[in-house]
Amino acid sequence: MLIDTHCHLSNSDYENVDEIVKRMKGVMIVAGCDDKTNLEVLELINKYENVYGVLGIHPEYVMKKNSYKIIENNLTHPKIVGIGEVGLDYHWDKEHKKEQKQLFINQIELARKYHKTVVVHSRDAIEDTLEIVSKYPEVKFVFHCYSSSLEIAQELVKKNIRLGIGGVVTFKNSAKLKRVVEQIDLEYLLLETDSPYLTPEPYRGKQNEPANTLYVAQKIAEIKGISVDMVIAKTGENAIEQFDLPISL
Repeated sequence: MLIDTHCHLSNSDYENVDEIVKRMKGVMIVAGCDDKTNLEVLELINKYENVYGVLGIHPEYVMKKNSYKIIENNLTHPKIVGIGEVGLDYHWDKEHKKEQKQLFINQIELARKYHKTVVVHSRDAIEDTLEIVSKYPEVKFVFHCYSSSLEIAQELVKKNIRLGIGGVVTFKNSAKLKRVVEQIDLEYLLLETDSPYLTPEPYRGKQNEPANTLYVAQKIAEIKGISVDMVIAKTGENAIEQFDLPISL
């Protein structure tokens, strides 16, 4: 089954979310970033059978008022399958590293309490992210939109952490990520789009959507020299296990 493990489906991004969902012949996991988008995630999972969600406060919003209650009050919902996207981002904000770390830790603690996967955003902050994640071996993590080195990827998979692979892998200048995909066992890879961003080839430059997960699967199959069906089947199994999705292939 084709599963987009990370996308954003806000009404502010799409003119007609119904059409976007209909075009995806598979399952989507929609991620929240703040109070507004977390509430949108809850609306989406209740409206569409093939949409699941994760709730979280993105590091970008660390200094803005957001509520842990929206997250914790809904973690027992059968279609809320994780906490995310959360983590550290030193690319845009180098001023509040301490606050970002505490926000990240607080949400990992929630995940541990409710036995949920944590969807990690890490940008220009891999060392601090690894230091924090390593303190929680009992928590399941996935590194969304993986962009670090093969060496870091190998360290992560030793901790049984999976990597989200999106449209960037189709870009001509993505040699580093292609090497990661080539060398890391398919057992540790998940498909994602990060819609509406990072649209894969051949539609790069246009708005992304979950249906484009197929192009990510095709590129992974090409890199690994295996069939697209094998990539879709195995990454589907991985997603079901990672997020405890109540579905069967």
